[in-house]
Amino acid sequence: MRLDEFNAMPTEDADAVVRPCVDIDSWARAIVRGRPYAGLDELLSAADAQARTWTSAEVERALADHPRIGERHAGTGTSARMSRSEQAAVDPHDADVQRRLAEGNAAYEERFDRIYLVRAAGRSAEEILGLLEERLANDPETEIAVTSGQLREIALLRLEGLFA
Repeated sequence: MRLDEFNAMPTEDADAVVRPCVDIDSWARAIVRGRPYAGLDELLSAADAQARTWTSAEVERALADHPRIGERHAGTGTSARMSRSEQAAVDPHDADVQRRLAEGNAAYEERFDRIYLVRAAGRSAEEILGLLEERLANDPETEIAVTSGQLREIALLRLEGLFA
């Protein structure tokens, strides 16, 4: 999609374009309301600034649209397609990686009562597993901040991909 097309869209249509990047109402509304954008850098800067205002509750709710690392998104829409692409480095047929991810996901969920979220795009399965192990040592306050940062990275990469 071209940025000028996005800038000219009706509000409802523009919201539908950006919402698959991250399902946080305040973020989608701010991005749409901030139009028109002169360039991609301006859009990404606004998106990043807005993402830094997310509350813990908004981050927690947004996780509902993300599958566990190593699992496939159950949906069929844009967000599901993006998720499958992002997790492409995690081989679903590698039994050792799948076992380690399942164990790590279970430990993470036991500790933090939410799914483990990491920007998987551009990372190997070993990197993802290493980060999971590191993050299990975080206290809850630190971990929600890390999760928010990972969600922000995912949202910005997805947004950039829409206009690349």
